[in-house]
Amino acid sequence: MKTANYQFNSYSSYNSDAVVKAPAESSQSYISQTVAKLKASANNFANLTIDQRIELAGSMQRGLLQVAERSVQAGCKAKGITIGSPAEAEEWATNPWGSVRQLRLIIESLRAIKSKGNTPIGKVTKTVAGNLAVNVFPNNAIDGMLFKEVTVDVYMQPQVTEKSLETDRASFYKKPAHQGKVVLVLGAGNIGAIGVMDVLTKMFNEGKVCLLKMNPVNAYLGPFLEEAFKEAINRHYFAVVYGGVEVGRHLVYHPDIDEVHLTGSDKTHDQIVWGPPGTEQQERKERKEPLLKKTITSELGNVSPVIVVPGPYSEKEIAFQAEAVAAVMTMNASFFCNAAKMMVMPKGWAGSNQFMRAIQRICESVEPRQAYYPGAQDRWQALTQGRTNVIRVGKPQSGALPWTFISGLDAQDENEILFHEEPFCSVLSEVLVGSQNPIEFLEKAVEFCNSKLWGTLNATIIVHPKSLKDPVVKAAFEQAICKLEYGTVAVNTFPGLSFVHASPPWGAYPGSTLENIQSGTGFVHNTAMLESIEKVVIRAPLTVFPKPGWFPSHKTAQITTRRIVEMEEKASWARVPGIIWAAMRG
Repeated sequence: MKTANYQFNSYSSYNSDAVVKAPAESSQSYISQTVAKLKASANNFANLTIDQRIELAGSMQRGLLQVAERSVQAGCKAKGITIGSPAEAEEWATNPWGSVRQLRLIIESLRAIKSKGNTPIGKVTKTVAGNLAVNVFPNNAIDGMLFKEVTVDVYMQPQVTEKSLETDRASFYKKPAHQGKVVLVLGAGNIGAIGVMDVLTKMFNEGKVCLLKMNPVNAYLGPFLEEAFKEAINRHYFAVVYGGVEVGRHLVYHPDIDEVHLTGSDKTHDQIVWGPPGTEQQERKERKEPLLKKTITSELGNVSPVIVVPGPYSEKEIAFQAEAVAAVMTMNASFFCNAAKMMVMPKGWAGSNQFMRAIQRICESVEPRQAYYPGAQDRWQALTQGRTNVIRVGKPQSGALPWTFISGLDAQDENEILFHEEPFCSVLSEVLVGSQNPIEFLEKAVEFCNSKLWGTLNATIIVHPKSLKDPVVKAAFEQAICKLEYGTVAVNTFPGLSFVHASPPWGAYPGSTLENIQSGTGFVHNTAMLESIEKVVIRAPLTVFPKPGWFPSHKTAQITTRRIVEMEEKASWARVPGIIWAAMRG
């Protein structure tokens, strides 16, 4: 099918009021029939040929492109985003972009497996700790042009050798470990791409059929997925169901559900695995006797740190990185597992105050967003009440929350709730550690993040390139990246960029247990189908031109991001000039 066949509907032709209402809860009889059909088809799906998988992935990608406009506008309506405004870019980026790109890369990987016996990867090097590092982005010349000097490397676990890297990746296609399984995917409520990309990973990386239970918060997106993935649904390789806690509880323990994948909170995870909170849950943990006996993988959020290494930043460079942090705080009303939540700044460095003031100035220009996620008002109140070092920015309308900054946190305070609870609302905190010596600061910052902050999903480091010209600082910086116990470490950029690129794995740092799950276990996306992953490292320049489309001051972000989605279908060079033109006008 030609790329040109996809012309998204005009704004005026679409009535978004008709789609934000969630479908009714699925009945027990429908759920039973659906699970039975998936179970009956699991073996057939596991034994599809490569060509059959390519055909199915192509149909799913075409379907997503056909519903992209409508699903984006539905998301805007639900979240209070003005359709046609730059903020609309958030819905293009967090809904169709990653999914459409992931399917293209899956198809490319499947073709490579068929022709060469393995998935394509980039250059393989070694980290300062001696682990293999596998380049997985850029995936082509278009990536290199649109995301200049952005690279993503996967740091492998210590036992991985170049030989095992070749033999172990894409293991389902070389040595299948099963003859058909049914995975329940419990979708996230904050963005549309999460559930879809989780499903695509389970289906094409692992060869398992999937049942997606929509989160009630964004269940309105379910009908678009049912339309987009009609062929997979008709062949009983995929299905969508709706409902709340009771439906989820019924499904996780259903005898024909083989595995569970959850994106949500650690509290939800523990209720599934160990039962309701209380004495019995704790006793089960102590006995290591979970209620759930089947495999569960998960991604459960994070108190996401932004570590600012002291250096010779100019005012322009501080302004650029401050807007980057402000963007990561304000995007999607701060309802992100990778939203900036904890600024880890050097003690005694004048730049610490400069950075924080610059972030606050940017937020003054960003209108407070509708706090659409349930419980946000209560969480915000609990985290801010009784504190003296709180700055509120903006004049929120009814149903919105101000951008909120909390400073003066004590890095040694074991009882500080902001170290232990992900805010999941419009709160950004600041803590000072170490000193203005970059080597001492890096050591203290890594120690603080690893030992004091809850979660192991993602961390950001801002560092000046001139600082890294000192070989001693450079060595300390690379050691810090290796030592940070996070599944994604982003240098001078937003960790979510790695998420939407799809080829990088996304997940928590390995090593958590069911008793202390932290940010979860297992990696998704990962279109190179790597095994034994330790972490992902994405690196970007300190500043770039044109400014990234996710910056709040970008005036044509919605056009730029929409055109990127169109381009991603087949990585079409014909689409690139339009993307660059829109980006330059921002």
